[in-house]
Amino acid sequence: MDKNDTALYAFRKYADTVLRAAYACTGDLHEAEDITQDIFLSLHTSPPDFRDDGHMKAYLLRAAVNRSVNYKKSFRRSRTSSIEETGDIASSEDVFSDRSGIRDIIRQLPEKYRSVIFLYYYEGYNIREIAGILGKNENTVSSLLRRARNKLKIRLDEEGYHEDR
Repeated sequence: MDKNDTALYAFRKYADTVLRAAYACTGDLHEAEDITQDIFLSLHTSPPDFRDDGHMKAYLLRAAVNRSVNYKKSFRRSRTSSIEETGDIASSEDVFSDRSGIRDIIRQLPEKYRSVIFLYYYEGYNIREIAGILGKNENTVSSLLRRARNKLKIRLDEEGYHEDR
């Protein structure tokens, strides 16, 4: 593939996935859109060589997670407030909208748990692949996933969700 076409190809194929990953980590749609735009802009200006589409997707997801973590640590985030916090109602499409409210509960989990849940359940990666994307040990990812499930179960029980078995 021509290096000039890499960013366009990646955008067409993975833009929604990168946006969802950034949103899962930040909880802010507008920041997730900015992060997504930055990722594809940097991919356009200096595209790395990818072995295959799986490598490209992993690279983009890792970039989304890294930039989301950087955003959460940033001075800008600590000195601004969202429209919702000031009492105004945002009228933007929620990329995680669903009627059950489970995704809202997932969004309330700490970022380290949200990103693992997102990659495992929404993107379908296994623990080994998640470890590679996040740059963590497989045992660490497994522990994070187990803890995330436990926290999610507790929150779902508190919210009145019951399993039908």
